[in-house]
Amino acid sequence: MRTTILLLAVVALGLMAGLFYAYSGSVMPGMRQADDRAAVEVMQRINVAIQNPLFLLIFAGALVFTGIAVFQNAGTTDVFVPLLVALLLYAATLLVTAVVNIPLNNRLHAAGTPGDPTAVWAAFFPRWVRWNHLRTLTSTGAFAAACWALVQY
Repeated sequence: MRTTILLLAVVALGLMAGLFYAYSGSVMPGMRQADDRAAVEVMQRINVAIQNPLFLLIFAGALVFTGIAVFQNAGTTDVFVPLLVALLLYAATLLVTAVVNIPLNNRLHAAGTPGDPTAVWAAFFPRWVRWNHLRTLTSTGAFAAACWALVQY
């Protein structure tokens, strides 16, 4: 069971790191090229579409599986330490998501079809992207630390 939980943690963390990287590396640079009205509309639709059971399972599962793996490997320093690092980095990812990105998403959603999409997009885009880059770094670090734990296992 320890191996299964560790593998689930690594896979879930990898999927989340990949998601955040996809936004940083392609989605948001592509959105920058769109006109503001289209960008607002598409981002609003993405923010609704991402709220689905599979995403929520992986988003929360990465934390839960990593936490369980930390607990299961408490007596093995070579595995425990990188898993604890992974847990802390992913918790930081979730904190940024909860404190910055979700509130920005909610404000964008509340704007509906804005009369001035340029102002709405300007208030959203730079801050959201900046903090997503941080989520990309923290989640990738969590994934790398969990991979290191797996190698040590």
